[in-house]
Order: sequence, then C-alpha cells, then structure tokens
Amino acid sequence: MAAAHGEGRARGSPPSRDGEVGRVTAVATSTPAGDPFEALSDPNRRAIVELLSTEGKPVHELADALPISRPAVSRHLRLLKEAGLVNEERLGTRRIYRLQDQGIEAVQAYLASVWGDAVARFRLTAENITTDHGSVGTVQPRSTVGTSPSRPRKAGKRSGRS
Repeated sequence: MAAAHGEGRARGSPPSRDGEVGRVTAVATSTPAGDPFEALSDPNRRAIVELLSTEGKPVHELADALPISRPAVSRHLRLLKEAGLVNEERLGTRRIYRLQDQGIEAVQAYLASVWGDAVARFRLTAENITTDHGSVGTVQPRSTVGTSPSRPRKAGKRSGRS
C-alpha cells in the first residue's frame, strides 16, 4: 500500500507524470498569483521590465545593469513571474527571462479602461482651448479678482474679525 502512495518519494515532492519522483520543469497556472500593480510598485522591478522590453535576458545581464545583487534580481523576477508579467525559458543551464505578453496586455487594457476616456476628454479640451489672442492650444490663467474665497490673503491683513 505504501508504494501506491509514493514510496521512496521525499515528503512534499510532487510525483512526475509516471508516478516517480521527477523534476518539475513547468507549472501552468491560469491566473497569476500576484498583483501586477503591486509588482510594478518597486523601482527595481520597473527597471527589470524596461530591460526586458527589447529582448529576453539571463539574470546575470539584468544584475549587471542594476545596482542590486543577483539574488535580489532573482527575488524581483520571482515576484514579476507570480504577477504574470515575466516568464522564464530554460536553455541548458541558463534561464532566459522575457516579458509575458498576456500580463503586459492585461495591465495596458486596465489602464486604457480607466484612463482612456479621461485622456480623450483632456486631449479634446486641450485642443479646443483658445487664448485671448485666438491661438489654439495654450491656456491663459483666469482672473481671480473677487472669484475665490480660498485665494491667499496678503500678509498683515486680518479676516475682519476682532
């Protein structure tokens, strides 16, 4: 009965497809475990994403381009992988890290849905603002004489209270 339950297998190690202890090379998940925006909140992780934007790179190349150690780069890559922004490809003994298109596209789609309308309205407003001279695209400050009670008071003046 012990053989049916993985005899000879170390506790906690997953069985391979044939039931024997084996090397797990890839685990596919449908949903990233981490939050991509939390992953991108760190400046080092943003720098890694920028470095990977042109082509895949191994850890040592990323570490050489950053002011942090290789182990720190590996930790940042793990968080980016958990957030679905980066994947790794094993080539012999090297691991090449690349941006994961689906993760980046999901972030872009979210930002477009949140900011798309606001940016379009801003652009439309900015393009249609005219100055006193009739030129389009520059904004002249409005006069504040008597319009706002929140404007700063001149030094030395009181609000009228005794």
